[in-house]
Amino acid sequence: MIRLEADKAVHFCDGFTRRDFLHAGTLALTGFGLTNLFSLRAQGAVPGDKDLNVIQLFLVGGPSQLDTWDMKPDAPAEIRGPYKPIRTNVPGIEICEIFPRMAKIADKYALVRSLYHTAAAVHDTGHQMMQTGRLFQGGVVSPNFGSVLAYKKGGRGAVPPHVLLPRPIGNTGGGLPHGQEAGFLGKSYDPFVLGSDPSDPNFKVPDMLPPDYISSLRTDRRRHWRQLVDQSVQAFESTPDAKLFDTNFNQAYGLMSSVKAREAFELEREPGKMRDTYGRNRFGQSCLLARRLIEAGVRYVTVNMFETVFDEITWDIHGSRPFSPISCYRDLVGPMFDNAFSSLLEDLSQRGLLENTLVMATGEFGRTPKVNPAGGRDHWPACWTSIFAGGGVQGGQVVGASDEIGGAPKDRPVTPAEIAATVYHLMGFDLETFLPAQLGRIVPLVDNNAQPIKELLA
Repeated sequence: MIRLEADKAVHFCDGFTRRDFLHAGTLALTGFGLTNLFSLRAQGAVPGDKDLNVIQLFLVGGPSQLDTWDMKPDAPAEIRGPYKPIRTNVPGIEICEIFPRMAKIADKYALVRSLYHTAAAVHDTGHQMMQTGRLFQGGVVSPNFGSVLAYKKGGRGAVPPHVLLPRPIGNTGGGLPHGQEAGFLGKSYDPFVLGSDPSDPNFKVPDMLPPDYISSLRTDRRRHWRQLVDQSVQAFESTPDAKLFDTNFNQAYGLMSSVKAREAFELEREPGKMRDTYGRNRFGQSCLLARRLIEAGVRYVTVNMFETVFDEITWDIHGSRPFSPISCYRDLVGPMFDNAFSSLLEDLSQRGLLENTLVMATGEFGRTPKVNPAGGRDHWPACWTSIFAGGGVQGGQVVGASDEIGGAPKDRPVTPAEIAATVYHLMGFDLETFLPAQLGRIVPLVDNNAQPIKELLA
């Protein structure tokens, strides 16, 4: 990934450059030449027709469907859990009491309550499928939705097309990729990673400066960070090394040399009341920053609500350490999500951006219907709920239903591949097209002839 990390070197490409699978000459060596590329373009592989933005809120840990958006109040106590449902502003739709603000804007979003997968019940596999549409197999690492959008449409001006906030998903126990990279499309389409916490009271963006070129400038902390940026840009332009960097550094260089792009990261420009509304925490401020980035021209923003499931309060409510107790939904996680998600939808709507911005809140799986001996719930990929709003989605509805204990889809089962098909369809891409992979191979945009979830489409 392209990283922006405080006091650390900027990491580029893991040894790869834009020449990897991007230049026509190299493509020819792998059996994928200009003829193939032009053919893919003709089939609609690049670019799509709709100018859609996307914000994906990844709810790392796997929210319990039974304690959030698909409650079963009439089930036995060991199934229904400790929380009660409340009515929303849409007749017939109820959600958990820990989301009072969401209940007031249910007309703006849709709930898909019949999502499932049949792969291993580990976090990493769910991360992969819910961000790429497929499970990684045979050494083929599939690209994130945002990387596909970046490949097809590129960026708008100086801002990168795909940004990941605040940091990538870390260790969640499986040791597998998490589906947040460009995979076989090449490192040039990796997301731009902020690498710092926007809720930090001292959050600025000196992290955007190339450390190797401004280490001496960093000794003068009293100067305004923008002045440091301007001076470092001038110094960089005068060096003979400037032309030796590949596409990834050029993207970073363009970002830090653009006043408009830098200003998008300046959360201090937001009124204090607005920042309070989103929540003065890492997730809330990342959601606010996501809105600012969309306004600035970024096409796709991924916000990781958490970075790991170990020794941190998350959605992963096994009930005992190093995981979280079910009470954290009421005390911390629920209010954090409620404020940030509701503020994001309201903010985008008031600014006229929601119609052209798909917002999706997705976890990697659900939780077991029966509460475990520790008072929590374990991994359960057989059924869970995801949320979709804006960008052509019909709000105020529920798609699919689970059975009486929330353990399996009762009707309209939905797979991660169908989520991918829906996202790509809303982006305006032809689902029958292919993407170029390594060694001259081509990979279908979606697996198994997956089709969009037609009920979601406005």
